[in-house]
Amino acid sequence: MNTADAKRVLETALICTQQPLTVRELRVLFSDELGADTIKDLLGELQNDWAQRGVELVAVASGWRFQSRPDMREYLDRLHPEKPPRYSRAALETLAIIAYRQPVTRGDMEDIRGVTINTQILKQLEDRGWIEVIGHREAVGRPGLYATTKQFLDDLGLASLDQLPALESPSQQAAIFAGLAEGDGDAVQPPLAIEGTNDTEPPQAAEASDAGATDEAADGPQQDDRGGPAPALT
Repeated sequence: MNTADAKRVLETALICTQQPLTVRELRVLFSDELGADTIKDLLGELQNDWAQRGVELVAVASGWRFQSRPDMREYLDRLHPEKPPRYSRAALETLAIIAYRQPVTRGDMEDIRGVTINTQILKQLEDRGWIEVIGHREAVGRPGLYATTKQFLDDLGLASLDQLPALESPSQQAAIFAGLAEGDGDAVQPPLAIEGTNDTEPPQAAEASDAGATDEAADGPQQDDRGGPAPALT
């Protein structure tokens, strides 16, 4: 099989698939007759072939996929003008803490945010497939250690956490996930917007105005699961 035919096979498979495909999975297309390095070279050529189009080929955490470019989003949004509600600032800040300081316990998050975190926030993020418990800290109560998932990276259009911008404050970190709730998981939709914020009010004041009792909901007394300082920012 020549290079042009091999690229056409890869292109067809990636356009037709519903999920990102790894290099190992793409090798199956050729009965493993093409090595991983050859596949990667062909994928690089495909990226160049699509460089001037509205759709691009990208590598995300789960593999390779086609997706629309960010500058196409405003046009594609016109097909579905009604957008789902955004996540609250409390939820986004919690997600940001997990993304930037993982693995962390619920107690670590509460220390950083300075408020009690509603159980529903963590459940909401888990149900969306963005966070998961990857272990337990050896401390009183063995609290769960939360980390982000490959789905989280895929929805942001990233291949690894190293591609997250280096930001210091939880509010700044939360702001880059502001568009995350708008994604629908469709591989040909635009990568999720990384939006800034013009908020000037302090984070705690903003939280209080954010969907009411997101953090203050009646959870009852929470067990202290801190067991030590929060891990350093990575």
